[in-house]
Amino acid sequence: MIAMEGIRKTYRVGDAEVAALRDISLRVDTGEFVAIMGPSGCGKSTLMHITGLLDAPDGGSYTLEGQEVAGLDDDALSELRNRKIGFVFQSFNLLPRANAIENVALPLIYTDDGGDGTRATQLLRLVGLGDRIRHRPSQMSGGEQQRVAIARALINNPAVLLADEPTGNLDTKSSAEIMALFQEFHRQGRTVIVVTHAPRWPGTPSGSSSRRRRGANVPGRRGIRRNIAVHNAAASGSPHRHPASALARMPRSPATTVEMAHRFGGRRRGG
Repeated sequence: MIAMEGIRKTYRVGDAEVAALRDISLRVDTGEFVAIMGPSGCGKSTLMHITGLLDAPDGGSYTLEGQEVAGLDDDALSELRNRKIGFVFQSFNLLPRANAIENVALPLIYTDDGGDGTRATQLLRLVGLGDRIRHRPSQMSGGEQQRVAIARALINNPAVLLADEPTGNLDTKSSAEIMALFQEFHRQGRTVIVVTHAPRWPGTPSGSSSRRRRGANVPGRRGIRRNIAVHNAAASGSPHRHPASALARMPRSPATTVEMAHRFGGRRRGG
């Protein structure tokens, strides 16, 4: 589904150039649940923005469902993004004066079928907000607002669901509920990619874990089975050393290394 080779991205800050991504290669198959993990400033969000077609790489190849997207113009990226990608952000990004149905239906403005609110209502019921469809964000808790944001991300039935720190502004109970929703969507066959700095996600199945050994993530007995831990040497001082098996498919770059890949929940069979 997603294949990246040699992705590079550099930002200019004043007179200085900051290399956010250097020669990143990544593959995500249909039906996978993937976590991109790492400390603040290591390039996680940049990788997410490029994956979600919100930003373009300076170099490298990126194919989404077999289509090369790295060289597309803004209009083409916008059309593809609206059809293929659903976003969930840490800060919810809801319109304060719109109710839940209106917020969920917002992406339909950019499609040929604006809809009558039926699908938005169905999705709000799916995420447990059937009794909040007329409420505005100020009338809902943080967990409820994030559920609205998740429903909005699903409104166009996207191929990939991207979540950038989706539980960062939530309490423990709400975080567990939100992660349970992502797990359920994954069980339904959706491809889910989550960016997080947390070494362990709230709401993961009992017994799931991610253990650290010699600077690399290694999978626990069950549960988390595909984490991509990103470390930026420009931010952390120097590249880490990693077991060769952890980097079997992912080439190490001078400044950014992908430590380990292991699947969370696995790829849905037949998906």
